[in-house]
Amino acid sequence: MPGRSGRSRERFRERHPHMRVRRLSHLSVNRMVPNVLTLLALCAGMTAIRFAINGQYQYATLTIIAAGIFDGLDGRLARLLKATSSFGAELDSLSDFISFGVAPAAVLYLWTMAAWHSVGWVIVLFYAVCCALRLARFNAQLATEPVPYLANFFKGAPAPAGAGLVMVPMFISFEWGDFIARSPYLNGIWISIVAVMMVSTVPTVSLKRIRVPHQMVIPTLLVIVLMIAFFTTAPWPTLTCIGLIYIVSIPLTVQAAMRAREQFEARRADATVASPVPPPAPGAQPPVTAPEIPSADDNSTPASAWRH
Repeated sequence: MPGRSGRSRERFRERHPHMRVRRLSHLSVNRMVPNVLTLLALCAGMTAIRFAINGQYQYATLTIIAAGIFDGLDGRLARLLKATSSFGAELDSLSDFISFGVAPAAVLYLWTMAAWHSVGWVIVLFYAVCCALRLARFNAQLATEPVPYLANFFKGAPAPAGAGLVMVPMFISFEWGDFIARSPYLNGIWISIVAVMMVSTVPTVSLKRIRVPHQMVIPTLLVIVLMIAFFTTAPWPTLTCIGLIYIVSIPLTVQAAMRAREQFEARRADATVASPVPPPAPGAQPPVTAPEIPSADDNSTPASAWRH
């Protein structure tokens, strides 16, 4: 009944004059595109579990990689379209936990860790819990001011990188066989190392902050094209090389973070030396201050003891 719905809206406006009724037709499509990509990443993660249950482990790893691609695009597209929101951030965290925490744990358990029964389940559960803690810490740090010299680095391995690293033995197995790569002993140790790396405070590389110089744009595009070409022709060796490059980059990133810290402390020391307290003018009398009278509650605690 059109008339009845119109009267209902009028009564609602009379009772709540300070509230505005927003229709679904007023929502911008631009604000929905990043959330659609996030949902695609979540669906890809859940589909990976289905492929693993059916024994199609290669498709399972590929769908997790597709989830990582969607996850890398949704945030950048949201910032490009100025469609960032708290709803999108919460949805992205939930999608990351499913796609990069639950899905890799389930796939690895069905692929090799089920041979250890309860112990194998505890190991993959430990990985999923560490992924959840890493995402919770990342969300909590968004409201705080980052340390200046660590703004260009991640603290610990991010969730997509952790999912990619934990599947490196699967990439090796798909290309060169199950001789050692599918061993539950090797995978149990490797899964535990990656899980600890995710919740650690070791600085890792952040591609979000990297700025490509103008003279390096074309070489960078050529490298990306070559990576895509290698991935389409030989996906498992390419993914293995990418994982090894990321592992090798961690010590280099730690050294870069230490250099950035030293430079930051040096600049702060130079700024302190460059702005000394000006001396009093000639002939000026020093300010007279009243003598400090100790109170009865004074415990003679030095002021520096309360500084953090």
